[in-house]
Amino acid sequence: MPVSATIRERCRAMLGPGEDIRYVFPAVALPPPAMISFLVVVTNRSVTLLSTKMLTRDEPSRVWARYPRRTRLGPVEFGSGPRIEIDGMTLEVDDEYAAVVAAADAEAFSPGDLPRDPLPDL
Repeated sequence: MPVSATIRERCRAMLGPGEDIRYVFPAVALPPPAMISFLVVVTNRSVTLLSTKMLTRDEPSRVWARYPRRTRLGPVEFGSGPRIEIDGMTLEVDDEYAAVVAAADAEAFSPGDLPRDPLPDL
């Protein structure tokens, strides 16, 4: 399920001018007990990790890290839950966002493989 427009607007407020959000998905850094919740925001210019407030996964609190757009997110590793690795940090994502990770990588590394967006104004 895509994140809501409200969450996307909260994320947009923490990005640089001119950055256009392509994908947003929640993730949790592992291993426990140091679990940190993030919103991973993929824009036309960067992959940005926004840490979220302690009690809610849908309200970003600060920019944790920013990477170049050509940062590879996948492949998604499946085991006890879908996981990706960014800059040596393991992030667990919900099953429903595994396709989002694949789409974000395809857009950056093999854009010819993506279908045209049927709703480009959303």
